[in-house]
Amino acid sequence: MDLQLKDKVVLVTGGSKGIGKGIAQAFVEEGAKVAIVARDAHGLQEAKRQLGNVLTIQADVTDKNEREKVFSQLLETYGTIDILVNNAGGSNGGLISETELSLFEEAFSLNYFSAVHFSQLALPVMKAKQSGAIINISSIFGRESGGKATYNSAKAAMISFTKSLADEVIRDGIRVNGIAPGSILHPTGNWQKRLEENREKMEQFIDQNIPAGRFGTVEEIANVAVFLASEKASWVVGATLNVDGGQSYSNF
Repeated sequence: MDLQLKDKVVLVTGGSKGIGKGIAQAFVEEGAKVAIVARDAHGLQEAKRQLGNVLTIQADVTDKNEREKVFSQLLETYGTIDILVNNAGGSNGGLISETELSLFEEAFSLNYFSAVHFSQLALPVMKAKQSGAIINISSIFGRESGGKATYNSAKAAMISFTKSLADEVIRDGIRVNGIAPGSILHPTGNWQKRLEENREKMEQFIDQNIPAGRFGTVEEIANVAVFLASEKASWVVGATLNVDGGQSYSNF
């Protein structure tokens, strides 16, 4: 299927590894012009080696000034933006009663405020063209408990933000949607580490929690991302799609 993404300009945050790199790869395969952002220079170099002709931008996306520099560099290189994928994220802390407030603030800065700000930066360009797509990568745990509360709370905010922004800008030709992955296995992720530490325990986890009977792959998230970015998803507006092999308990 031709998703008509050739030469579209795509910015992927957290694009040097895991889900972000998988999404970048999918857009490259569709012929898009892709820029990836990450904090680790070595990771960006390795991603470029694997992905080929992509623009790599080193930046700390929790820093407002660095986000603005990222966007300026993107426009200097490509002159526009068609698709924004807010994928940067991570978790910290532990029990709510034992987690410093500053860790909640850090989690929101990385997982949520970076997405809000990059969206604000992209909107004027997209509005001028009366077209564009923004995709926010959240988590099934943004809808239900599981994992760390700092992360879950930030992803819950992202899901709400996705719907609010989508309703605000759809008449400007901009579609905003999200993806809520379940447990995804990739070499640099927490599930891979846990699998290596205790395979039997992880097999029990899969059996008890994932109806599909296995972990998901980054390619399965990436396939949904390129679909949502394309005109094939023209009537999908404000949705955050669970991509989880049935793992979520949410009845929607």
